[in-house]
Amino acid sequence: MLTSTFCHIPGIGLQMERTLWAAGIHTWETLRERRAGDFPLGPGRERIVRPFIDQSFVHLRQRNARFFAGLLPAEQHWRIFPEFRESLAYLDIETTGMGTPDDHITAVALYDGRNLRSFVDGRNLDQFEEALGEYEVIVTYNGKCFDVPFIRHAMGIPLDQVHIDLRYVLKSLGYAGGLKACERKLGIGRGDLDGMDGFFAVLLWEDYTENANERALDTLLAYNALDVVNLERLMILAYNMKLKGTPLHPAHLLPLPEMPEIPFKADLKTIERIKGRMFYYS
Repeated sequence: MLTSTFCHIPGIGLQMERTLWAAGIHTWETLRERRAGDFPLGPGRERIVRPFIDQSFVHLRQRNARFFAGLLPAEQHWRIFPEFRESLAYLDIETTGMGTPDDHITAVALYDGRNLRSFVDGRNLDQFEEALGEYEVIVTYNGKCFDVPFIRHAMGIPLDQVHIDLRYVLKSLGYAGGLKACERKLGIGRGDLDGMDGFFAVLLWEDYTENANERALDTLLAYNALDVVNLERLMILAYNMKLKGTPLHPAHLLPLPEMPEIPFKADLKTIERIKGRMFYYS
């Protein structure tokens, strides 16, 4: 999709981009090959567009996602996804609360479509920053409002990767609400972890720390891991839906990913006990 994108070029907006697509100009290469007398945007824009296409090819070869993110409107950052998929990670955190001064990160899940890594407070959370540095792009759900500011505040990590927040991508497609609500609307299930939410995750961490319950930690990590695994599926569903209505739709569609094996197992007895605590709090 990125090499079919023109709205990052100065002077070309979404409407003009669609005009180019309608004229059969679907790629940078197609536009660059047009002769001067046959250039569809006029001689004034031609002087800007031709060198910009050359720059775009260079930055794509250099795997510089920031170049494109800096030029594309934020709501169009989803276009970066396929070309930078090999240097992209899905990210989700669990915390002890909603961000008061006493709250801290309990677990982080990082998934790149191949490898799933979990980082736990008191164990290996200090390794998270180095692992995150391997990626040019991150994908979250509501990460711009929660995960990223929390990580910056709690861990002092700059976290300056290109950021695709699926909350806004899905909202533009008519899917509003939290992550789990969007999953349900799009037919993504959670099995034994259905019904769990952020408050449940807080109680799981309390059970682990107060009672040394390793099964509670495993359940928390399974929940956290499922969040990032499902983000990949949501990203591809959203990407495919964004393509609809464009002439690029059939050729650029992506298949849904295989469900990876999650190395943590949710403990049903722990879940039922925590549900009892939640009923008590309510």
